[in-house]
Amino acid sequence: MPMQKIINEPKAFVDEMLEGILLAHPESLRSPARRVLVRAGAPSEGKVGIVTGGGSGHLPLFLGYVGYGLADGVAVGDVFASPSSEQILEATRAVDGGTGVLYLYGNYGGDVMNFDLAAELASEEGIETSTVLGTDDVASAPAGPESRRRGVAGIALLYKVAGARAEEGASLEDVVAVVERAASGLRSMGVALSPCVVPAAGEPTFSLAAGEMEIGMGIHGEPGVGRGSLEPASEIAGQLVGRIVADLPFRSGDEAAVLVNGLGATPREELYVLFRSVHAALASSGVTVRWTWVGEYATSLEMAGASVSVLRLDDEILRLLDAPCESPFVVRR
Repeated sequence: MPMQKIINEPKAFVDEMLEGILLAHPESLRSPARRVLVRAGAPSEGKVGIVTGGGSGHLPLFLGYVGYGLADGVAVGDVFASPSSEQILEATRAVDGGTGVLYLYGNYGGDVMNFDLAAELASEEGIETSTVLGTDDVASAPAGPESRRRGVAGIALLYKVAGARAEEGASLEDVVAVVERAASGLRSMGVALSPCVVPAAGEPTFSLAAGEMEIGMGIHGEPGVGRGSLEPASEIAGQLVGRIVADLPFRSGDEAAVLVNGLGATPREELYVLFRSVHAALASSGVTVRWTWVGEYATSLEMAGASVSVLRLDDEILRLLDAPCESPFVVRR
């Protein structure tokens, strides 16, 4: 069965997508090098730069978070593939305002290798960098070795925290400190209902029968922790929230930010049904929801399903989440 996609040649998919984004948003974004996007006004002198990056196929992650109060630049890889160290270095150069650059991205092997190499090359040019990894996916490794976990949709909240603190003129050390604190209190878990098709492959990334779901599946189709019959939203929310609350662990009286994220083919109406049940499940654990995003923040092409991210709040993190931000894909005023 042929792919049902609005594309030209599969091998041109990423470059044509980036060309389309630049044509649509020239007031917000520019490209200093192939597969590198930065804020149109970058660099901002005296402000810590924030660079992210990863594979395509996850819009608005990663490149959708380049904007005011968010990241300053992004290196873009092929679909589900890492960007090169050269692309990351080009992004670093383009956003360096003289006070250092934070690398903020998800914990995937190829990304880590190439960002680490870019950091070495940047250091040779006199650019100071620090790294914070998103490791929020509780399904990808047990409690304890959290550093082995994947970064998923929760990283959108880390962009928000990092970007707001950098806009305040904080030092690189201070930006890193608050983002690390936020990351330590962030947990995510998802459920998949159908696969996606990578254009270059032309076939589904995995198989899932009608009426089935897989709890804990990764955004590239990595195996989850359990597969079974599709359950009502309240049961799905109970499973996801139960694992998240137990893993941190959250305590009765905690306040939290919640992100309910669609994976690409889930109607927003269903996401709000899921959020309703997530809110109730957190309330039953004594956790108060103070801040919310519901929508598509880290997709997997046309995969159906959703993820839930919960971030423990303190006064500073809540203030940074409440700060304004704006990109062509994400706006909060």
